[in-house]
Amino acid sequence: MTPASVKSKRSGFLGRCDRRRRVESAIIFLVVFALFFFFYCLAAGVISSESLFGKCGFKQYYGLPCPGCGITTAITAFMRGQILSAFYIQPAAGIMCSLLAVLGILSLLTAFFGVDCQFLPSVRQWRRSYLIAAMLIIFAFGWAVTLARAWMGQSLP
Repeated sequence: MTPASVKSKRSGFLGRCDRRRRVESAIIFLVVFALFFFFYCLAAGVISSESLFGKCGFKQYYGLPCPGCGITTAITAFMRGQILSAFYIQPAAGIMCSLLAVLGILSLLTAFFGVDCQFLPSVRQWRRSYLIAAMLIIFAFGWAVTLARAWMGQSLP
């Protein structure tokens, strides 16, 4: 065995990446950073969620929480470091923020240090239909938990 083949076997989890992958990762990192900056502004009160989104018409009309009820509250809790509270308030928002944080960290490693996380495929290989289906499933789960709490009479903290 040559030293190169030994090295490739040892680096099955992490490796080096090319310039194009680093640029893609930098763009992903900047998008995630911008989202977390927006979330920070929501948590700090710089941006009012009610002025952006208004009152929940679904809840006013049907008396039940909509699929998005509690998301801004959960994001605010996540940004304040109350991660378990974010999962309790709206599980979908907690999952989304956690996945975004992991994606941001991995993109940062790839973009600035050239570490190729081989378990995370390139953006060109992402299947948008799978991403959309996964997000719909996560939000359906979060809505189910929120509806169950509403029917049991529990309120959000």
